[in-house]
Amino acid sequence: MKPTITFITFSLLVSFSYSAHSALNKWVDSQGKVHYSDTPPVDTKPTAVPNFAGKSQTEAPATYSTKSYAERETELKKARQTKSEAADKKAKLDANAEIKKKNCAAAQQNLRALEEGTRIMTYDANGERAYMDDEARAKGIADARNSISSNCN
Repeated sequence: MKPTITFITFSLLVSFSYSAHSALNKWVDSQGKVHYSDTPPVDTKPTAVPNFAGKSQTEAPATYSTKSYAERETELKKARQTKSEAADKKAKLDANAEIKKKNCAAAQQNLRALEEGTRIMTYDANGERAYMDDEARAKGIADARNSISSNCN
């Protein structure tokens, strides 16, 4: 039973595939209406509809390139290199922008700490505590403001 159903299905598919390869004709009747059909009209000359699938094409397409394989490969490599260079440049710019953003936040935090007025303690080279005097605080505030102006846009 199964082989019979398979054979019938195959036969139907083959019979339908014959109609898929028929030519398509286009013509305009006397009233100006456009018609498409697989059989040409009797009284007018039909215009063949172009085959967009590319099957049974006798001429080279209009976009056919006469370049050799090596020339096309060279162009492809140049395009890839240009694209990778642009991606690298964008990555560097993004990394620099992220660094500037972090530097901006650190400079703003440093400026807030210096302007609060509390005593700021640092450690010297020997590891002993040293408190920041007013002159060092003013210099630190000026440095923080310069850093903010250069990193925060």
